[in-house]
Amino acid sequence: MSAKRKATIEIFINGRWRLAAEFEPYAKSLGLGYQGGGILEYEFEYAFSALSENELLPNIAFNYPVTFGGFDTPRWPAFLLDIIPTGAGRRVWLKRMGRRGDGPEADWSLLLQGAGNPPGNLRIAEAAMAPAPPHDGFTREEIIDKNADFIEYAEERGAVMAGATDVQGDAPKYLLERDHRGRWHPSGSLPDAEVADCWLVKFPRGKKEKDRTVLRNEAPYLEVARMFGLKVGRSLEFCDDSLFIPRFDREAHSGILERHGLETVCSAAEVAEFGKQGNHLVFCEAIADSCTDYKDDVLEYVRRDILNCALRNTDNHGRNTAILKRRGTASLSPVYDFAPMFLDPEGIPRASRWPVELEPAIGRPDWAAIEEALSDMCDTFALREAFAQDAETVRRLPELMEGCGVEGEVIEGVARRCEEIAEDLAKAARR
Repeated sequence: MSAKRKATIEIFINGRWRLAAEFEPYAKSLGLGYQGGGILEYEFEYAFSALSENELLPNIAFNYPVTFGGFDTPRWPAFLLDIIPTGAGRRVWLKRMGRRGDGPEADWSLLLQGAGNPPGNLRIAEAAMAPAPPHDGFTREEIIDKNADFIEYAEERGAVMAGATDVQGDAPKYLLERDHRGRWHPSGSLPDAEVADCWLVKFPRGKKEKDRTVLRNEAPYLEVARMFGLKVGRSLEFCDDSLFIPRFDREAHSGILERHGLETVCSAAEVAEFGKQGNHLVFCEAIADSCTDYKDDVLEYVRRDILNCALRNTDNHGRNTAILKRRGTASLSPVYDFAPMFLDPEGIPRASRWPVELEPAIGRPDWAAIEEALSDMCDTFALREAFAQDAETVRRLPELMEGCGVEGEVIEGVARRCEEIAEDLAKAARR
């Protein structure tokens, strides 16, 4: 366990890393990890500049406005759970730290050593790595082949992040940057001026054929989401059991690398826990409290759940939906981690649900009741119009899926559910 008792939180703003706050866990509960309490305080200069309006400085997280006072938290602030290594990344870091076992007592050391370059625009200063010596990088083929030199160097540079899900049995994802020559490097290894674009690459969760089927169909699933009218980023690229995903929290242009803020809906809802079943109503309330055009984003969130239900993406936990903070606005990020998870060999149940009175049967929400429950958070007329239009689109999803390249086995596995959800939506729209 690290002897240091404070974590220094930096935020990337106006082209540089800036000291923003400190978190100090209580000594008596340090061994409880993120389940222990602590004190979060903004750094005086940051708070003074923000509150005196000398600079437009953002909060580090939605639930922690800039103030001269401190926040006494019964658990770690939920945004720290967005940046601490989890899943496969956690296992790599535990090995690097020489720890044989795992447990909550490792959380503090993991935060101080492994949170130096997470997605978004926050980092723990103590975990930030020194600039890497010049390296020629790797070819795309070496990454696809899982070349040993690439894996070793990527793990050495801390570029392995959380696995593909919030449960056990996940596969590693690597955060990568491509230089202007087309060579690939672990994220954080290149000077910002040399970064052409930023990616995430992931491999199958396991060695079974269904693991590969899930990964193969993630790219076409995203295209179905695009056809459905959801907020979707650049297309994914699949090649030989490797999925290359363009990052939306990084933008490289004219020698400048912008790092946008990224906060999961778990964090926005202050859910400081891993593995807890998500509550869609709670997440909608967090979106309404956090997003700039919140009515549009609540509507988007409901429509994402319609598609999750129809296409049986059961791995819909609250860390698979995030709010992107860029240039003074906050809105739902593009869809990510959207795949036919009903095929997963480990049998992943629907991770986030509506309260039982709004979802009496798992995976079959009562859309009319949801409309009433969200009356203060979105335009219910627009929501009912969406139900009517989406009913017909959901009914045609098998045809759309085929056109987007989804495999027959997957289409067959969701066809009946599409019919059921289409009928449920049509009934809600007729009400």
